[in-house]
Amino acid sequence: MNKEFFANRVASFTLAVYIHRKTECRMGKSVAYKIIESHLLSGDMKPGEEIGIKIDQTLMQDATGTMVMLELEAMGTKKAKTEVSCQYVDHNILQTDFKNADDHVFLQSAARKFGIYFSRPGNGVSHPVHMENFGKPGKTLLGSDSHTCAGGSMGMLAVGAGGLEVALATIGEPFYVKMPKIMGVKLTGKLPDWVSAKDVILEMLRRHDVDGGVGKVIEYYGPGLDHLSAMDRHVIANMGAELGATGTVFPSDNVLKEFLRKQNREQDFVELKADPDVIYDLHDEIDLSKLEPLIACPTSPGNVVPVSQVAGKPIHQTMVGSSANPGLRDFAIAGRILAGHTSHPQVSLDIIPSSRQILQTLAHSGDLEKLIASGARIHQAGCNGCIGMGQAPATNTISLRTVPRNFPGRSGTKGDQVYLCSPETAAASALTGVITDPRTLNMPYPKYEEPTQYTLNPDAVAPPPSDGKDYELEMGPNIKPLPRFAPLEDHIEGPVLLKMGDNVSTDEILPAGTKVLPFRSNIPEISKFSFSEIDENFYDRAMVHQEKGSLVVGGANYGQGSSREHAAIAPRYLGIRAVIAISYARIHRKNLINFGILPLIFSSQVDLDAITQEDILEIENVHKQIKSRGPIIVKNKTKGTSFEVQNTLSDREMKEVLAGGLINVFLEKHSI
Repeated sequence: MNKEFFANRVASFTLAVYIHRKTECRMGKSVAYKIIESHLLSGDMKPGEEIGIKIDQTLMQDATGTMVMLELEAMGTKKAKTEVSCQYVDHNILQTDFKNADDHVFLQSAARKFGIYFSRPGNGVSHPVHMENFGKPGKTLLGSDSHTCAGGSMGMLAVGAGGLEVALATIGEPFYVKMPKIMGVKLTGKLPDWVSAKDVILEMLRRHDVDGGVGKVIEYYGPGLDHLSAMDRHVIANMGAELGATGTVFPSDNVLKEFLRKQNREQDFVELKADPDVIYDLHDEIDLSKLEPLIACPTSPGNVVPVSQVAGKPIHQTMVGSSANPGLRDFAIAGRILAGHTSHPQVSLDIIPSSRQILQTLAHSGDLEKLIASGARIHQAGCNGCIGMGQAPATNTISLRTVPRNFPGRSGTKGDQVYLCSPETAAASALTGVITDPRTLNMPYPKYEEPTQYTLNPDAVAPPPSDGKDYELEMGPNIKPLPRFAPLEDHIEGPVLLKMGDNVSTDEILPAGTKVLPFRSNIPEISKFSFSEIDENFYDRAMVHQEKGSLVVGGANYGQGSSREHAAIAPRYLGIRAVIAISYARIHRKNLINFGILPLIFSSQVDLDAITQEDILEIENVHKQIKSRGPIIVKNKTKGTSFEVQNTLSDREMKEVLAGGLINVFLEKHSI
């Protein structure tokens, strides 16, 4: 990314003076503010202050849902208390042996027992399927998937979180989060030919990088919205997760009303817009008419450049689909670009439908036939290659994908070269065999209009029984009980097993893919893959110190990416007692606390530079130092030095980490 450009953009922002907005204030309110205010249970709505909010809906997917269900069982749950909770099976849908299939059976049995809707394998990715069936403007949605923020396209406050927080919200507990700043992004103009919604969010990433949304809700408004469909908005909202944002919010307007009508859910529409005199905490503006095709280069969604800058590089794979481009038009446009042509012989063109409904509609419209005739490989509706569950690219080859992430190794191939792009760029490049700016194709831009009605599949998601008391959990041999962790010791001493740089992702802390994710319901087994993308010998080194404890050190934005709490549970199982980093991604920081790992922040860059991997660090009087709220002293026994780290725990978080995790606090509170 061009750092000078980024600095200039930051300097040009209109930084609104924040005024504490009580109900009686005359200042207008944003959509996000209105939703939070109407769901506020505790706290003060000042940016950075901890608030508790009521959650209306929860969403689980199978890669994280197995832990949610085990957590619900551990907490003695009888029945979900939300308006809607749904368990989707969309990540681990390859059945190469019994493990994934057993987990599907387990999840269905748990959904029946706890009163949760169930979406079976093949129905599609959780986010678009939830949008089709359950999303409602003005509601709150908490999901055990970081891309839950896609629900903001429906005029919802939709937030990704760790599974344990989702489990608690499912049984009626508040969700606690720091009150975000609301960043307004005004959209003007209309997208030119060959440019689509993916280029809008890539432009946001080009400007703000992967940590530019931390502590913020991004709210889009302006006349440019009139030209963006509900699914276009989903594309933009989905990759708010890549900005590090708490959430993304769009207004509920006539565009959304029309989407709900086509889903036979027009009765769920409620108009919800920002007040005319709203003043946002932060502000940016995008003229859609001036955008060009963009692409995120390896190995970060923030490494964005114009497609023309990297055009001509040979490719071996293109992939269209995923939660980041789930709309009917995303597949239809690709099919119409490819119509009458065959994809380049060296390119594997992979089509991953995002929902069964969209796959059926594509079949009825004839666009699926165009894709098949072009040589495309049609896969089942789900996440698939986005999470490294199949379609891994060949060694030392470039893969162009419409997915949201290109972290190192996420595709399933070490040293992968994954680029993130729009369906237009993916289809154009599939034709030529090289990265291609779609504007250079010798053809007119295909015409596309949304159908007047979708092909609906109303029975795809199964409702729960009215009473689940007669149902039992069906647990295969790979499913193990959730580990219980002891309270945090008053003395921490151990080696720094890893010293890492900035933007370490949860894909690097605990990888996904066909080899790892089948163990998602078996912590002892999945822990063997902890940090394996960084150090293949980490597990063996950690086990030596499992009982007495160890630490890891990271840079800025530690734990970005997926919400998977395995990236906290597995390291804790291996004996990690504390992490020291420059800063944390929101979800991962909370996951560490939820399972009794102490997240500390360096006071200065000098402190980080003074530590070497394998140094022995010591923290004495841990409980007293945490409760004092001041800096915590860490001794480097190897070097004979000491340094200060910051404790940013709220009072509630302090109790949780000292107790050894949130489940211990819950069980004690309810005398279970």
